[in-house]
Amino acid sequence: MYTEKELIKGCQKGKSEHQKALYDQYAGKMFALCMRYARHKLEAEDILQEGFIKVFQYIDGFRFEGSFEGWIRRIMVHTAIKYYHKAAHKNEQIGMEEMPEQSVAPDIHGTLNAEELMELIKKLPEGYKMVFNLYALEGYKHKEIADMLDIGESTSRSQLVKARKLLQQMIEQLYTVTL
Repeated sequence: MYTEKELIKGCQKGKSEHQKALYDQYAGKMFALCMRYARHKLEAEDILQEGFIKVFQYIDGFRFEGSFEGWIRRIMVHTAIKYYHKAAHKNEQIGMEEMPEQSVAPDIHGTLNAEELMELIKKLPEGYKMVFNLYALEGYKHKEIADMLDIGESTSRSQLVKARKLLQQMIEQLYTVTL
């Protein structure tokens, strides 16, 4: 087993055993991240593969400042966004109206586990899912999201509000069905 620094240095030298070890160590977590952005498993696998190609392509640029996992994570998120732009996901209409942000009422949501919530997020329309993941799960600001997705900042806010409302409706529906 290699230390993180040994893995990175070995990958920077192009050593295949280090590349395999790095992939084995991070593929599970990164696949879970890719699943949040993908419409299905095969798409997530494509994003993961493209992402790791970029990781190995740009690993010389990692300067051992900050988290290596965070560095990989950013590459995966940007790969997912690029995949989103390349694919023909834009069938939905993106609302441009300004809507105030509202928080989802926490009352019934305590009974929902993380896996169930992730399944509901995957059911969101593509634009809603992208903005929700980037804002709520990755911590990006609306300005950053707007730049990444090539949309207006108000569109990002609107998509987040709509995603939250739709998630709330799905959770309430799930909750009433399971009672």
